[in-house]
Amino acid sequence: MRNAFFNERTDENSDKWEQAVKREVPIYSRNDVRTEFERDYTRILHSQAYRRLKHKTQVFFAPHNDHICTRMEHVMHVASVASTISKFLGLNEQLASAIAMGHDIGHAPFGHHGEDCLNKLLEQKQGHNAPKKFWHERNSLFFADYIETLQDPNGVEQPLNLTYAVRDGLICHCGEIDQQGIKPRKEAIDLYSMKRPGFTQPFTWEGCVVKIADKIAYLGRDIEDARAYHILDMSAYRQLREIVGSTLGFERKGAHALRSGKAVNTTTLINDLIVDLCEQSSPEKGLCFSDEYFKFILELKKFNFARIYNHWRLGEFAIYAENVIGTIFRTLQKTKLYAENGRVAQALQHYPKLCQTFEDWLIKYTSYRPFISEKHSFVDKKAILKYNTIPVFELHDDESFTKCIIEYISGMTDQFAIQIYEEIITF
Repeated sequence: MRNAFFNERTDENSDKWEQAVKREVPIYSRNDVRTEFERDYTRILHSQAYRRLKHKTQVFFAPHNDHICTRMEHVMHVASVASTISKFLGLNEQLASAIAMGHDIGHAPFGHHGEDCLNKLLEQKQGHNAPKKFWHERNSLFFADYIETLQDPNGVEQPLNLTYAVRDGLICHCGEIDQQGIKPRKEAIDLYSMKRPGFTQPFTWEGCVVKIADKIAYLGRDIEDARAYHILDMSAYRQLREIVGSTLGFERKGAHALRSGKAVNTTTLINDLIVDLCEQSSPEKGLCFSDEYFKFILELKKFNFARIYNHWRLGEFAIYAENVIGTIFRTLQKTKLYAENGRVAQALQHYPKLCQTFEDWLIKYTSYRPFISEKHSFVDKKAILKYNTIPVFELHDDESFTKCIIEYISGMTDQFAIQIYEEIITF
């Protein structure tokens, strides 16, 4: 029902408002026409992590086809879906849009496989029984809090300093868990106390909307891209037809439109899921789909995993991607002693692109100060004076230095990671 959640929206009349707009570090004031959440939206939009999403994997690695979905396009899909749902239900559209825009800024190169690779590398250091160390939802929060910076009016780099409601939405956005009747939690918590993705509900209804919008956005589009790359065969198309028929029924209004030629129609699928969610949800029931559409979603996810995500071609490229990430990681692990003495340029002198970008990273996020000589001068010396913040990583601590490398790699695009890999292995 339209505006069914109006009294639940996150605004000045909400009991959660003061906490929702709270920032960890006070942000500089300026003459502004934007709301707090609109300001968060544009701060994310101007961040470098957001810009790099256009060259990060959604499903298909380093695509050469300009019409295949990238991580940035996926983010825009999520923002569109979340905005539409929030607007109809009477929730805060600006908050939902800000969360959606930033929800994947911490994603690794090569999609979820890249995420698994980075986690495995951390497990080697932490032990296999340790809880998951790298998950992109938490990394999106970490990037927003510690990595991404923007210049203030005085030209000084400052963290994004996002509001609690947006930060909470970043780490709680996991759309992989299948749930009905999603409702926000009541209490504010230390966001870094979360140990695994998907099991802590967002603090706001708008955060819950983004969590569901994430799932709505990728289901049909992944099928569309798989069709473009000829991943699906005739038996897969027959299976899609059976899924529609067994869950929604061919006579159901709109169900016939979910099949366009051989594959599910993305725009129709997104529209029908949004409409069903808006019709079924209420503050009492929570955000939910009808039983038919929820079953349809579950079956479609099973189809995508069996027919797309586990396809042998993606499996072969995943082996390559794991080697790319592992090679970069092992190369940088060998530089620790050099980093402690300001001589990373000496260790990486044969890899100029890796040397420059990693040394710049160390200058910005650690206490690293390069040894200056005529021979080793890959870094802009003025950059040393640019950042006056407390170091994010500690060079002399093995665990912290490993984390430093992991975060550096996680920020890479597919193409850049491949370029660095080829620089390392080329003689």
